[in-house]
Amino acid sequence: MSEDHAADDADRVRPDSAGRSNGETDDAAGEFGRQVAAAAEKSGLGRIARDETLTPADLVGALGGIRGLAEAILPGLVFLVVYTFTRELGWALGASLGLAVVFTAVRLFARSQPTQAIAGLIGVAASAALSLWTGRAEDNYVIGFYTNAAYAVAILISLLVRWPLVGLVVGFLMGDGTAWRGERRKYRALQFLTVVWLGMFVARLLVQVPFYYAGNVEALGATRLLMGVPLYALLLVFSWLVVRAVYPAKRAAE
Repeated sequence: MSEDHAADDADRVRPDSAGRSNGETDDAAGEFGRQVAAAAEKSGLGRIARDETLTPADLVGALGGIRGLAEAILPGLVFLVVYTFTRELGWALGASLGLAVVFTAVRLFARSQPTQAIAGLIGVAASAALSLWTGRAEDNYVIGFYTNAAYAVAILISLLVRWPLVGLVVGFLMGDGTAWRGERRKYRALQFLTVVWLGMFVARLLVQVPFYYAGNVEALGATRLLMGVPLYALLLVFSWLVVRAVYPAKRAAE
């Protein structure tokens, strides 16, 4: 079956191999999409998807604000700098973990939504524990590989079953539900956007994993930083442009 007919398939009711109709499949996908969209409301894309214009302040807010950016970037940067200049794994991990603890404590003290800082602290602590256990500085980045691989697999599966994950998210964020699957232009645009997001996760693995096996901690750390927030920010801007093209302002407001 060609992709040209994928949108038409969404309107047909036909039993699948498990004895369920496409209508039932649509309902299941719709419920999944609503759950994903509810989570996406708090994500970067959810914060800017409905905006008619995108300002630098909007983008910074979508990335978590100045504090959120610091929490996302500085622990990894501190680890890289300290390890590069001292070659002491313990000191580098301690400095990175200590900074993550400070960020979390500040969030808790200020009572300002500590979820992001706590998640970051858990990630830094788990990575540090693995690195200390193996005694290899490059293992501080291993958990990130598995995270990117998990996202890539989930997105790939959604594309293979013709329910592009980013399309589900955007559809519910824009109040369109799963109706976009019945419009070829929307379907293709959101499918393409999903492929682009898949490309980001795959690119991270393709670039960084070879540095890991080469034991090049400096290159691995630098590419991890560059392909982290900066690449994510660029993808958010591109996603906003696609969403605005597919859902013009007056249509989004209806």
